[in-house]
Amino acid sequence: MGSVLEETLKELEVTQREFWNVARPTGNFLNMLVKMTNAQRVLEIGTSNGYSGLWFLDALKKTGGQLTTIEFYDKRQSIAVENFNKCGFEGLYRPLIGSACDIIKDFDESEKFDFVFIDANKREYVEYYNLLKDHLLPKAIIAADNVNSHREKVQPFLDAIEADPLFQTEILDFPGGLSVSYRLC
Repeated sequence: MGSVLEETLKELEVTQREFWNVARPTGNFLNMLVKMTNAQRVLEIGTSNGYSGLWFLDALKKTGGQLTTIEFYDKRQSIAVENFNKCGFEGLYRPLIGSACDIIKDFDESEKFDFVFIDANKREYVEYYNLLKDHLLPKAIIAADNVNSHREKVQPFLDAIEADPLFQTEILDFPGGLSVSYRLC
């Protein structure tokens, strides 16, 4: 990991609670998972200031992939873009601004992803999942943050994905809780 990237991650960790960023162990795990699966097309729902996106971009630089990241708030997305560029990730990401549900509904058939990370409006997790089913490549991974800390809000998502025979799911004991679901085919 480059020194500019490491310095930026440390700077963003100071404001972790303000921007609702994942914890460092979660970011490191997601980075490792992208590299282990050689993910090429990552979708992040909930950009915030770009902290988790930096972990994804670091991995995607090694796999040759690209990050599509959705954020509702313009100001947060612009901070993220600034952080991405500062760390040398120009051309490796596509920032989208607006409601994740509306953006995903507008995806055409060519929009396919092999890795999805959900960390946005907790009550909409199940809707993101339902909207994304047709946009997942075989053997895709869906990771969702805050499944323990916001269990009541995300329970409909967990119920839906755990009941889906196409997915195998495990909830990991990272800060806030992280579910990782693997599409079996």
